[in-house]
Amino acid sequence: MGMDFSTLRTLISRYCVGEENWVDSRTVYIGHKEPPPGTEAFIQQRFPDNRIVSCKYTFWNFIPKNMFEQFRRVANFYFLVIFLVQLIIDTPTSPITSGLPLFFVITVTAIKQGYEDWLRHKADKAVNECPVQVVQNGKIICKQSRRLRVGDVVLVKEDETFPCDLILLSSSRDDGTCYVTTASLDGESSHKTYYAVQDTKAFTTEEEVSCIHATIECEQPQPDLYKFVGRINVYMNNEPVARPLGSENLLLRGATLKNTEHIYAVAIYTGMETKMALNYQSKSQKRSAVEKSMNAYLVVYLCILISKAVINTGLKYLWQSDPNRDEPWYNERTDTERQRHILIRAFTDFLAFMVLFNYIIPVSMYVTVEMQKFLGSYFIMWDDEMLDEELGERAVVNTSDLNEELGQVEYVFTDKTGTLTENNMEFIECCVDGHVYIPHAICNGQVMPGASSIDMIDTSPGPDAREREELFFRALCLCHTVQVKEEETVDGIKHGIHQGKSSSFYISSSPDEVALVEGMKRLGFTYLRLKDGQMEILNRDDEVERFELLEVLTFDSVRRRMSVIVRAGSGEMYLFCKGADSSIFPRVIKGKVEQVKARVELNAVEGLRTLCVAYRPLSPEQYQQVCHQLSGAKLALQDRDKQLAEAYDIIERDLILLGATAVEDRLQEKAADTIESLHQAGMKVWVLTGDKMETAAATCYASKLFRRSTQILELTTKRTEEQSLHDVLFDLSRTVLRHYGGMSRDNSSSLSGDCTDFGLIIDGATLSAVMRPGQEDSNSGNYKEIFLEICRNCSAVLCCRMAPLQKAQIVKMIKASKEHPITLAVGDGANDVSMILEAHVGIGIMGKEGRQAVRNSDYAIPKFKHLKKMLLVHGHYYYIRISELVQYFFYKNVVFMFPQFIYQFFCGFSQQPLYDTAYLTLYNISFTSLPILLYSLMEQHINMDILKKDPSLYKDIAKNCLLRWPIFIYWTVLGVYDAMVMFFGAYFLFDNTSFTSNGQMFGNWTFGTLVFTVLVFTVTFKLVLDTHYWTWINHFVIWGSLVFFVVFSLLWGGIIWPFLNYQRMYYVFMQMLSSGPAWLSIILLITVCLLPDVVKKVIWRALWPTTTEKIQVGAITSMETLD
Repeated sequence: MGMDFSTLRTLISRYCVGEENWVDSRTVYIGHKEPPPGTEAFIQQRFPDNRIVSCKYTFWNFIPKNMFEQFRRVANFYFLVIFLVQLIIDTPTSPITSGLPLFFVITVTAIKQGYEDWLRHKADKAVNECPVQVVQNGKIICKQSRRLRVGDVVLVKEDETFPCDLILLSSSRDDGTCYVTTASLDGESSHKTYYAVQDTKAFTTEEEVSCIHATIECEQPQPDLYKFVGRINVYMNNEPVARPLGSENLLLRGATLKNTEHIYAVAIYTGMETKMALNYQSKSQKRSAVEKSMNAYLVVYLCILISKAVINTGLKYLWQSDPNRDEPWYNERTDTERQRHILIRAFTDFLAFMVLFNYIIPVSMYVTVEMQKFLGSYFIMWDDEMLDEELGERAVVNTSDLNEELGQVEYVFTDKTGTLTENNMEFIECCVDGHVYIPHAICNGQVMPGASSIDMIDTSPGPDAREREELFFRALCLCHTVQVKEEETVDGIKHGIHQGKSSSFYISSSPDEVALVEGMKRLGFTYLRLKDGQMEILNRDDEVERFELLEVLTFDSVRRRMSVIVRAGSGEMYLFCKGADSSIFPRVIKGKVEQVKARVELNAVEGLRTLCVAYRPLSPEQYQQVCHQLSGAKLALQDRDKQLAEAYDIIERDLILLGATAVEDRLQEKAADTIESLHQAGMKVWVLTGDKMETAAATCYASKLFRRSTQILELTTKRTEEQSLHDVLFDLSRTVLRHYGGMSRDNSSSLSGDCTDFGLIIDGATLSAVMRPGQEDSNSGNYKEIFLEICRNCSAVLCCRMAPLQKAQIVKMIKASKEHPITLAVGDGANDVSMILEAHVGIGIMGKEGRQAVRNSDYAIPKFKHLKKMLLVHGHYYYIRISELVQYFFYKNVVFMFPQFIYQFFCGFSQQPLYDTAYLTLYNISFTSLPILLYSLMEQHINMDILKKDPSLYKDIAKNCLLRWPIFIYWTVLGVYDAMVMFFGAYFLFDNTSFTSNGQMFGNWTFGTLVFTVLVFTVTFKLVLDTHYWTWINHFVIWGSLVFFVVFSLLWGGIIWPFLNYQRMYYVFMQMLSSGPAWLSIILLITVCLLPDVVKKVIWRALWPTTTEKIQVGAITSMETLD
């Protein structure tokens, strides 16, 4: 930052060599104490208070902000413009006709959003007023959480939640550690260990903590929960001592203190700058294919509306070219009107026609769709078949905007560990120098009698090898981050003393580590505890061995290994390292590599997860060098991760191989059945995993992703080393296309059992080469296209050794391919978040790897098997329902407005409305809205059991087939036909006929009411014909809507009239119903309107039935047989 802190900069530079370019950082004074006079002061920054604000609105900005957000929607803005036009110019209909529906839509949405925000305000208030204990002048005072400031020293007791992001200063535990659960942040219920600053952990009372004189320099807030870089300068005798701070010192807001009486910590990020608050921000909005179709249809109808208005305006001036028609004696113009320019008159008329026909655009459709999605999402959450009793969890809907997209999925991308498998590890065997050890009893973590005995395969090791064997067991007992919990409280009783011995169980954020430590326990080496920096092991001879833990080189997904440096009681120092075979073997210089490698490959083929173990003895000089490298990297504020990775790379070299372990991760229940069902439904399933190829391939066979008949195509580093990538790709392409040469693409993608299946296996390194735009080779630009062509013709693809970002790249590549298929990603861990966010639909699984996937997903399910019902049943129903809703809304508005268009030809284009204002206003709000809403929530065109048993039915709705242009045109033409039948039917029945018994002729309002009555009954009966699943609610709503229309018409025309002084509809409806011919014409016109649709359905079902229609007929036949 260019500031010259002479003394302090010099001191810090000793610890952080060469770091002159400072990152954007902040300086925090612990307890608000400024540095001693000998050092130049830092510029004190202003920090926010600890107030959390998750609400969008305040009391003052709710109306303007909410209105702005709502009128950003095209439909709402359009209706606002129409409403304003009605207010400004003389239009044929009252402003109420468009103002009231718009007001209704805006009000309902505002109330919903306002209520949701009020709940957020309440939650914020509860959090912000929570009491917090703060150390001030050696005493504890109580503050409201919102009054906390950066630099305050806070006392937190056991089971309390951290009020903001804190740096741990000291703990009630002697070793300065504390245990924390971060379940509310990432769902991991395991206890994680955090460490106090070395120089302050001895300060354990309020008075002592008040004496701490230190400043903290750290990065500015950023949302990554697992990353933190900083350093603390502790002033002793006015001289600063710098210590590194990392994520192991940072306690996050929302996490809970466990197994520790109390801690003292200093606030460094408060309020909206805490990592939890920075993770609030919403994900990018995903839009479903149905929504895109809706918007396209809206544009078409807008064009129809404008063309109607243009045609009518033109014809009006053509009609008025005759002076007698232009200004009849009963409608003479004023002088002002005569002087107005013809273009202004024409534009005004154009706007008036736009207002008259504007109901062809269904404003209420958006509200109905919103309500359908919101209410419909509860059916997923209420589904008892998607409840996992073991976890006590139900399916969760994080966004209801994509319900129908669940019925359109073409590609499923799934993680392996924890998604297809249980992530419940069980130690199977270990191999030391080629000798295999298998625990005698598989005991799920409990020590069974005789557990120390082992079965040995191959030859027994000689005396020399015994030392190596014990070193291997010690390595696994020391190289981990497992915690030991001595006892467990159940119903207030402490359990743990069993047969005079205290039992213990292991806790870790990684199930693999627990399985390995438990495996060693069964093989005779028991890890006891970590106390005061000493790791204690109970060996086979029941002797306690102590090792001083000097350094932990933590695991990360890039290195794929972890190490510890320990000092034995004899003073010898060792570096023990364990990790994936691909990250250990290249670093080994000694050991029985071939024998161990053979065993690792054998285990991988059987689907076991393998890890290799190696060590390196360290001399005191080497250890000093290691310390220097690590301390330099740890103190860095800039690029700390990069510097640590470089340091780890240098330290973890020249290893001696000890052996390998094998752990089993079983397949989840019904995972194979689910994958088979997805295949039958026409979906391509890809497995994207970070695991090694052999293990992943074995899992794919077990889960029926690959069948025994599947021809496996490999695109791996091993093969590209033998051949160039270019040759391998073209070979695979020829193999696939030779088989599918005579077949069409549609046939090739259908997975019929009699044709050869192809399965592709690709690894991360080769994928990078395929995706990378070529520099030297001009042909390499086509690699991606060739790769996609191969993938399209494979029934299943396995991508192994994938980095999280590569998973997202694959999803993005398939999304962007020329077919633009709908993709779904499913995963359970933080490494799956990027692909979950990238896919059209992201599904999180409530697994053991935390809840990050669940928090970032659109939907969350307890187990992989629940995906079957979610897609094949819920997805199918949602798509059927909403596609009918969208088509029906456009249809009923065409039927509503087209008679109005025709009517203009019979009234001299005078903009005379055909329908009464009340009918115009209530048609979409009351008379026809509830039946379609109920249909879109309740309809089940096929029984859900049949949908589960026959996944191929999913293909009937693939590729947005119910919202394609031909079907949209059919609905529109049907609407135009119905409108013409209604209008001309009523017109010709009126012609030269006295409809009432006293010979009185009907007027234009009676004509309009007759057309409107036929209209309401026709569109409702059209829905009745389309409904397959009837419940009492459907009957109540459908017949109730028609009764409401009749009752309203009677009231509007009779009883309410004196109060409204509204004469034109007085007794019109009553008079119409008193006429026999009117009844006859209503029945006749409804029948003629519905007839073509019925005939079309009968012919189509007879000649070209879909699978769905065949099953519907079969279901009816079987019901008749039962009767």
